[in-house]
Amino acid sequence: MAWTWRYHGADGAPVEVGEPPAETFTSRGDAESWLGENWSELAEEGVSAVTLLEEDREVYKMPLSSDEG
Repeated sequence: MAWTWRYHGADGAPVEVGEPPAETFTSRGDAESWLGENWSELAEEGVSAVTLLEEDREVYKMPLSSDEG
């Protein structure tokens, strides 16, 4: 299985980040760990939300936010 992240801008439209455009992971845990380490850089590049994909199936979508309240 291949796990990837889809990136979304503030308007919900897809955002391309980095090269290659998306990292591919062999497990959900690897994908989530990578996001945990890189979410702030993605946010700085204009990503406001991400969707986790297992192959072509959307697993979940969540916002990226550095707001602490």
